[in-house]
Amino acid sequence: MNAGMDQPASEDRATARMNGNQTPSDMDGSPWCPGHDRQWELNRRNFEGRWCGESRWYLREGDAELDLSRPSRLIQDTCYDIRFSDDDHGEWDGSGLLFAPEGRRLLPLSRSTYNRGGQCWQFEAAGGQSSLLIDPQEPRWGHEINLFTGRSRSMLVLLWGRRDSPAAPRWRLDAVGAVAFRCSHTAPPDPPRPDPGGAMALLESQAGWTGFQESLVPGEWPIDPPAPQPCEPFDPKAFLRHPLTAAFADGLVCSVPEWLPQEAFCLEVGCRLAPDRFDQLSMQIDAAGRLACWQRRRFRAGG
Repeated sequence: MNAGMDQPASEDRATARMNGNQTPSDMDGSPWCPGHDRQWELNRRNFEGRWCGESRWYLREGDAELDLSRPSRLIQDTCYDIRFSDDDHGEWDGSGLLFAPEGRRLLPLSRSTYNRGGQCWQFEAAGGQSSLLIDPQEPRWGHEINLFTGRSRSMLVLLWGRRDSPAAPRWRLDAVGAVAFRCSHTAPPDPPRPDPGGAMALLESQAGWTGFQESLVPGEWPIDPPAPQPCEPFDPKAFLRHPLTAAFADGLVCSVPEWLPQEAFCLEVGCRLAPDRFDQLSMQIDAAGRLACWQRRRFRAGG
């Protein structure tokens, strides 16, 4: 229910783990893991609501350049209605979806089947889904990140497509999706955020902000909330790991590779959730192409 593109079961497994719609068959490592119940409860706490917004998709056409300066596809009425009938069951009802047949999909949610594949992850006020391995058998590799404040949900989807070659397949960034969701159950809805003026302006304006960090390792879900640890003050240069750095709607920003490296690397995604708050989500990939951990940092102006 939190990450997948918007076609969880059929487009392909990697696409399914990125944009607000996990299915029971997409989620593993759960009922037998001690921290499973807490992940399910965080999932409900984060995602319950009727989330509506304009989807902005930046799509590569063939081998042309991927233009991140303006979207190639707008879907104005995207809505994820995520509701629960009791503590253990719910429903994910999506419309205005890019990859689902006729733009709609309805999925059951259940504590007993949640996160069987281990791709879903939850912090307080942050959650998503991730491909756990760069698998040469899969046509896509990707991530969905959702960062929350109040009744706002800022979502970024990143999808790399496989390119076959005589030596070994490689993966190129093919699609980016950004949505400034607001929960329609709240009246009035949270207001739009001002344009930060581009990625560099956003990042440089928060240099030196102090913060705390916490981490999750795939399949190792803590039973109790881990104590956040102090982290280094925000440094724009540390965020700018890759030449491809761009800002999107709602204060979202990322620094990611166009081509996935063949050595260890890190993806950086963040969002200016308020004038004095920036949340950052880092995904560390090891040299074998496995996702080693998710790390969330929360920075504040003035400490």
